[in-house]
Formats: sequence, structure tokens, C-alpha cells
Amino acid sequence: MQLVFFNNTVLAWLTALGIAVGVTLALVVIKKVVVHHLRILSERTATRLDDIAVEALEATRLLVMAVMGLYAGSTFLDLPPSVDLFAKRTAIVVGLVQAALWGNAALRGWLKQYYENRATEPGRATSAAALGFVARMVLWIVILLMILDNMGVNITTLVASLGVGGIAVALAVQNILGDLFASLSIVLDKPFVIGDFIIVDKYLGTVEYVGLKTTRIRSLSGEQLVFSNADLLKSRLQNMTRMSRRRVVFSISVTYDTPRDKLAAIPPMLTEIVKAQQEVSFDRAHFQGIGPSSMNFEVVYWVESPDYNRFMDIQQQILLQIVDGLQERGVQLAYPTQALHVHDTRPTAQDADWLGGAGDAPRGTPPSPAEGAAPRP
Repeated sequence: MQLVFFNNTVLAWLTALGIAVGVTLALVVIKKVVVHHLRILSERTATRLDDIAVEALEATRLLVMAVMGLYAGSTFLDLPPSVDLFAKRTAIVVGLVQAALWGNAALRGWLKQYYENRATEPGRATSAAALGFVARMVLWIVILLMILDNMGVNITTLVASLGVGGIAVALAVQNILGDLFASLSIVLDKPFVIGDFIIVDKYLGTVEYVGLKTTRIRSLSGEQLVFSNADLLKSRLQNMTRMSRRRVVFSISVTYDTPRDKLAAIPPMLTEIVKAQQEVSFDRAHFQGIGPSSMNFEVVYWVESPDYNRFMDIQQQILLQIVDGLQERGVQLAYPTQALHVHDTRPTAQDADWLGGAGDAPRGTPPSPAEGAAPRP
């Protein structure tokens, strides 16, 4: 036991080996216990975070735990500085690789959950795959740089070179990158999803596909509209699918010869007709104003449903009842009319006398009052 090998006794080597085996077994047991309890907890909860944590911890490698055990045992030995530095760097590198494996497993679990929830949305699944690829790439690049820095490599120049190269590449493909990040923004912010009916400027239709670069919409007339993701996010967008209720404003016009008492009876009639409808919240009905050829009334109400067909059914029923109500009251609906008043420029009998008078007076000169003619009004 007192024999010395590489500056350490046999007892020291056996003790270090025991520590290594003990630490490795302890890490294995801890992993199994933690994973077991987390799996039981994940079955009781609706959140997917604990399921992702289980998948990440299951990615812990036995080799990594063994290396950590060996490093723990090596700390008990009297090793040369170079060997001790090598053991320390090896442990750090293995730990960083294990951290990358945990992150990769967590991303894989998140993507699996996302695919399950978006089985009918291939566009969103594609964007999520792109997001996962970018996240994995960033993760492994960061881990690689940390490993190189741990091994004594000066990464300052490398990072600077990557930065300059990244700027050059970004400038060359800025339009593509703009659409890519716009796609990620659509995935994360969710201004719309596949199946929503949206209006973009003067275009409207149902969202069919959300890809890495474009979003495709099926218009009402049947053709497919293709929008760049970046341009789409810059536009004013109306998501009609997320409408909870619909505000309706319409006017009716009656003729000028409608008596005042009948005009006063029209707003109560409109109020009664609208309130009688189902899924409708009445707002107001007023004698709005006097137009060029009609007396105008305005009605405002809310349809408590976003369904356009339901809105049209209600509107049709209201208009038919308004027509019936006006006919019962003897009130006529107005239509655009104009009255043309023409001035009669033909000469009167008195003008004829003036124009046809005798004497020396010039033709066309009216007689003077001294001659007994009445002055022209």
C-alpha cells in the first residue's frame, strides 16, 4: 500500500478510484431518481415544460458521468501541473458537450410538441423547423467557441472574423433574412394562423400557407395571393376570424311629403323591429337629417356573431320588416329625384302693347306715364 506510482501511493490510487466509481454511481442514481419523479409529475400536469425537462435529462450520457467521476477522483491525487490542467480542461469540455446535448434534446422535445399541436398547419411546422435549426446552430457555435477558449485558443480574432463575415453575408441576403425573421415573428406573435380570413390593404382571403419566405392566401374569387412575409407584416392587416361581434349601420330614406307625425313614428318602429331579432344588440335609431331629395333615418345595431351569413340573414329580415311597416303606415321610400323649375320668358300682353305702341316713339319704347299708360312694375 505504501508503494509509490507516479508520485502517489497505491492507497491513494485506490482511494481516487473509489471516489471516481462512487461519484459516477451517485450521478447515475441521481439521474434516475430525478427523471422518475419528473415523469410522474409530468403525467399530473397539463404543461409540457416538465416533459421537455425529462427528455433533456434523459440525454445525460453515462460517459459524461464517468469522466466527471474520474475528474473528482483525480483531485485526490498529487498530479503534475500539466496532467492536472489536462484533466480539468477535459472535464470542462465534456461538461460543455453535455450542456449542448441537453439543449439539443430540449429543442427536439419542443419541436415534437409543436408538430403535434400543428399537425394540420404545414406552414407553421416549416417555420418552427427553421427556428429550431437556427437555435441549434447558435447553440453549437457558442459551445464550440467556449471549448476553444477553454483549450487556450485565442478566439478574439475568430469572433471578429465571424462578425465581419456575418455582416457581409447579411448584407448580401438581407431580403431573404428579412422574410425569414418575419416568418419567425408570425410564428411567435401569431397575428393570424392558417384558416383565418384576413384583409391586407385591398386584398382579402383565407390563409392557406405560412412559409419561410412567403404567405399564401386564397381569395374569394379563387386565385391564390402570394405575399412576402416582410411586406405582409408592414401592411395594415385585419383578421376577420377573430371578430367577436359585428357593428351594422344602415340608412333608409322617405319622401318629402311624409307628414310630421308619421316621421316621428318611424324611429320607434325601427327600434322595435331591430330589438325583436335574436343575437342582436340594439344601439340607436334616429331621424338623421334632410337630404337633397329625402328625409333620412339611421339605424345602428350589433350582431353578436362574427358569421357573415348570419349577419346577412338578420339584415334581410330587418329590411323586409321595415318595408312592411312603412307600407302599413302609408309612407313611401324615397329615391333620388330633382325638380326642374323653368322660368317663362315669353312676352305678356302688356309687353306686347309696349312693343307695338304708335307715334313717334321708337319701336320697343314703352309709353310714358303722361300718355296715360301705367308704369311697368
